[in-house]
Amino acid sequence: MEQLPSESDAIAKVSSIFIYPIKSCRGISVSQASVTPTGFRWDRQWLVVNYKGRAYTQRVEPKLSLVQVELPDEAFIEGWEPSKSSYLVLKAPGMDALKVSLIAPREVSNGVSVWEWSGSALDEGADASKWFSDYLGKPSRLVRFNTASETRPVEPEYARGHKIMFSDMYPYMLLSQGSMDALNNVLKEPIPVNRFRPNILVEGCEPFSEDLWTEIRIDKLTFLGVKLCSRCKIPTINQETGIAGAEPNETLRKIRSDSVLRPTQKQKGKVYFGQNLVFEGSLTGKKGNVVKVGDLVYVLKKVSSADEAAA
Repeated sequence: MEQLPSESDAIAKVSSIFIYPIKSCRGISVSQASVTPTGFRWDRQWLVVNYKGRAYTQRVEPKLSLVQVELPDEAFIEGWEPSKSSYLVLKAPGMDALKVSLIAPREVSNGVSVWEWSGSALDEGADASKWFSDYLGKPSRLVRFNTASETRPVEPEYARGHKIMFSDMYPYMLLSQGSMDALNNVLKEPIPVNRFRPNILVEGCEPFSEDLWTEIRIDKLTFLGVKLCSRCKIPTINQETGIAGAEPNETLRKIRSDSVLRPTQKQKGKVYFGQNLVFEGSLTGKKGNVVKVGDLVYVLKKVSSADEAAA
């Protein structure tokens, strides 16, 4: 039987958990979340698309940052299943609340695309379409990932065999409070963690130590750190106003670029903040497949520098 690390071996603990049911809309802070191979349950399960089925994100529609998403409290209990009276509730400035049934719709939309992936998705219907079309001022639809017929693999050179729903690249993204504090110490105006949209925030470790983690255990669940998280425009968007600025990316280019962190590797002109994770393990027939605030984090394997990390 595998011997688990002792509490004294823990390097950090989980301080916050965030789930983003609709890609690019506001996240939900929760005390626990069920782990699945494609990410936390409910995370990036929905997507707003244009009339051609192409994904809308904050990169082109920063107003999505103002869409507040609510799920029933019981939705985060392990094993809970929705009933006909269970809803995803959406709110946004100037809009009436929209209730979307958590029972999967039957209508299928073909030709939905996110980055390089294209496939079918479940269409949430006319009311949701009108709500987002009115809010964004252009034809829009709300779709749900069609787990019955579709799979979306992650980059095989980094995590072969792993899959996601509508996340950008990987099922989970971890960030440390130490890294946030170190960044805010050099910014003229500190920013909140919601700019970076992590799933798991940990505290108690040194700044940027998550760069080095290639295998970690959160309580009794094992995750692999497979690739440093490269950052796009979204961290520059104020999540309370939907307005973009220069920071923090301008500062990140000075302290977190590949030329600074990875001087011996091929330069891609990227900046990195956080670590992408995949879940490593089997969930079949087991309970306790949840990550909770307060869970201890153990580092089982790591590299010696960011220059050696996958990116």
